[in-house]
Amino acid sequence: MTPSQEVDTVNTPDIDTKGYGNSEINPLDELPDEVEMSLFDHLEELRQRIFYSLIAVAVGVVGCFLGVKPIVQLLEVPAKGVKFLQLAPGEYFFVSLKVAAYSGLVLSSPFILYQIIQFVLPGLTRRERRLLGPVVLGSSVLFVAGLVFAYLLLIPAALNFFISYGADVVEQLWSIDKYFEFVLLLMFSTGLAFQVPIIQLLLANLGIVSSATMLAGWRIVIMGGVILGAVLTPSTDPLTQSLLAGAVLGLYFGGIGLVKLTGK
Repeated sequence: MTPSQEVDTVNTPDIDTKGYGNSEINPLDELPDEVEMSLFDHLEELRQRIFYSLIAVAVGVVGCFLGVKPIVQLLEVPAKGVKFLQLAPGEYFFVSLKVAAYSGLVLSSPFILYQIIQFVLPGLTRRERRLLGPVVLGSSVLFVAGLVFAYLLLIPAALNFFISYGADVVEQLWSIDKYFEFVLLLMFSTGLAFQVPIIQLLLANLGIVSSATMLAGWRIVIMGGVILGAVLTPSTDPLTQSLLAGAVLGLYFGGIGLVKLTGK
């Protein structure tokens, strides 16, 4: 058996290695649940899983809309000393819909992720399935960490900058629609930006980029992190952009360490 054909019996003890010595295919690269399906069957399965996901999103949105007031009050906490105004008929109603939509999408995301996994699982090799659990768990944890980071640090920093900048000139009376557009967009974009280490891990395990290559381009990464911070933050204040850029760069270099630990 050549080195490329060796079987990892530690991480995959359920594999029967008997007879693989004469095979040119590494058992970790095989499809354990390969099932012949026609294109129509694949499309039908995809349609069903999209339908189930849409139902989950609808249930989540309706549930969040029924209890939207505590969510709205929670998101108003960072804006201390600010009075919110409804500047048009029905503005708060449409804000409630936005908040319920974002919240429902977040709550239903585990079920949507499950549907995606079940759809792609038959096409994954044993090697790829070993990555599935850590990637899904890590991505979920990092997304939630991004939401918390935005809520506790980014949003208060941005609001304090804007409030203090015009405190002696204007009274802080804000449109509730503009405020929640700012808050929801910042939280969601930060959660997506926190997926950087997961992308690095996937690229490394697929053999596309190594940890040495990631580290060699650190100058470009720093520039890209600054640009990403400016693009993702809906505000124009330098403090918020710097905080997000610093978090993204920290995650990137942390991802390099994670890739090195996995031996990639």
